[in-house]
Amino acid sequence: MNNRDFIRQAPRTESSSNRSGSIWRFVHTDPPLLVGLILICCFGLLVLYSASDGNETVVRRQALVIVVGILAMFIVSQFNVHVFRSWALSMYGAGLALLALVLIIGVEAGGARSWIDLPGIPSFQPSEIMKIVVPLMIAWYLGSRPLPPRFKHLFWSALMILIPAVLIIIQNDTGTAIMVMMSGLFVVLLAGIRWRIVITGFLALLLASPAWYLFLAPEHIKSRILTVFNPYLDPTGAGYNIIQSQIAIGSGGVYGKGYGNGAQSHLDFIPESNTDFILAVLAEEFGLLGILFLICLYLFILLRSSYIAYSAKDMFSRLLAGSITLTFFMYVFVNMAMVSGLLPVIGLPLPLISRGGTAIVTFFVCFGLLMSIQTHGRLKES
Repeated sequence: MNNRDFIRQAPRTESSSNRSGSIWRFVHTDPPLLVGLILICCFGLLVLYSASDGNETVVRRQALVIVVGILAMFIVSQFNVHVFRSWALSMYGAGLALLALVLIIGVEAGGARSWIDLPGIPSFQPSEIMKIVVPLMIAWYLGSRPLPPRFKHLFWSALMILIPAVLIIIQNDTGTAIMVMMSGLFVVLLAGIRWRIVITGFLALLLASPAWYLFLAPEHIKSRILTVFNPYLDPTGAGYNIIQSQIAIGSGGVYGKGYGNGAQSHLDFIPESNTDFILAVLAEEFGLLGILFLICLYLFILLRSSYIAYSAKDMFSRLLAGSITLTFFMYVFVNMAMVSGLLPVIGLPLPLISRGGTAIVTFFVCFGLLMSIQTHGRLKES
């Protein structure tokens, strides 16, 4: 008989870290991603208060939208992501119907007729919802087929991406249309499309660009493109936003002028100072250090999202998570480049910082899908 049979052993107890981990998995929440989102939203409210010239109503409304977004994120994360996979086709059809409805009863705001405002419900922007629905649809379509995708599958994927994009362009919302197209294209790229197709498509786009600019591009788009090269060609018109934004960024220096001391924003030189150009306010008041702090927060969220996409257990989840991560990155990159004068002004908000409604809620829904992919996948393992 072994002496170990007579050794009294204490019952094994689950460590506190394992218990806390199981609790987070039980509520289907990813703690690192949640902390990153809360930090960036709190910083955004701080910047928004100054950018709106101390308007507490604007800040309260933004805080309410964030709370609604977090609740939506929590609700979405409770469902297995494959539930949304089964709804992909229905959601895509409903999204197209809403985009068509905008063309009939849409309300114009900020130069784009892209809002639905019906009595009894808050106004919302269907085009923003499509940045969730389009990658969901393409991931559903390609995830159940052999990869890399064949030409016929690429053709139908391109058609499913172009239809909503064209409907959004008709609404005069070019920026959102580009991001909706990119969200779908990211799924196609992650599906393992052959490089010769990518290079051929890029060259075709490059060769077609001059013809589009000369014969199809609207005048306001042409003027915005020209201002990238020289905003002083029209300093009081198309180039005004970029000039004032660059002045604000340059005057902030390394340390900034101090919170609430930005002259460009508080004297109303920066248009859309609490929406598209809120980064210029941040740069003027917090300087280079404030910009670097914001970039670090974004990098943390992007790295965590990339890890979730990398560790996804099936192709559909991997394609969807990768597209969400890359689309979020594109929003951050394009807004920062736009405000700095490196890209044309196309009216894209700075994610989770700019004042918004539908855009913020849809971002949180996207992160809810990421949390669902992360936590439900782990529950399957355990």
